[in-house]
Amino acid sequence: MRIDLHAHSTASDGTDTPAELVRNAAGAGLDVVALTDHDTVRGYGEALAALPAGLTLVTGAELSCRLDGVGVHMLAYLFDPEEPELARERELVRDDRTPRARTMIGKLQDLGVGVTWEQVARIAGDGSVGRPHIATALVELGVVPTVSDAFTPDWLADGGRAYAGKHELDPFEAVRLVKAAGGVTVLAHPAAVKRGRCVSESVIAELATAGLDGIEVDHMDHDAGTRTRMRGLAAGLGLLATGSSDYHGSRKTCRLGEYTTDPEIYGEITRRATGAFPVPGAGGRER
Repeated sequence: MRIDLHAHSTASDGTDTPAELVRNAAGAGLDVVALTDHDTVRGYGEALAALPAGLTLVTGAELSCRLDGVGVHMLAYLFDPEEPELARERELVRDDRTPRARTMIGKLQDLGVGVTWEQVARIAGDGSVGRPHIATALVELGVVPTVSDAFTPDWLADGGRAYAGKHELDPFEAVRLVKAAGGVTVLAHPAAVKRGRCVSESVIAELATAGLDGIEVDHMDHDAGTRTRMRGLAAGLGLLATGSSDYHGSRKTCRLGEYTTDPEIYGEITRRATGAFPVPGAGGRER
């Protein structure tokens, strides 16, 4: 089985619609794909309606968290999307995205960059506006060559010249909320230092004690040495070690299935979940 547990659609900051995402996942030879848009479950219906035969969909989300000034991304799988406390927190994060984006655009304009809200809103379309949309605008304007190059201290990285904060969950609270909603939590790209500061291994150990289920080990932002170190950390803490592409369509260079999760690990995730269950495709409608 080929299992990719981290992918984004136009419901947040990917470039594939949810329907295109599941079709492309099947085309890439995946058996299982997780839809993990940022702080939203809005893409579920379309993805499920278009789910091809032979592909299983894991519903999820990537929750925006922060601890002591460090950004933390928490992958949440197979939780009940209607559970009110977690739904309320997702809504608070989404509602803060637009004013945050406007603040960052203002900071860029103060730096002499001709980006506008209208440009960013066009790029975001129906998705929840976020930094990748602003980064895409910087690429369009020729300010940076790639989206990844916008995530530096010069521009949009945490603490960067054009950075602005938003409402974010405490990661310990995120673990509690997801577990209360019957879901499973995996810390996304925990050692992706190229993105900015990361939480320490001691914090990961504390999260494990608090109920964290796993860490994303195999990821494009972890080099070989980091993957080895993270795999050893997961083993020492009794955490599941996952692998994922963090696919964003054409917005990033990663490909669906570039990194995958061991079927035994996937099986354990599904065994722990009680809020929702993987959905096998039966041949979805074309859109």
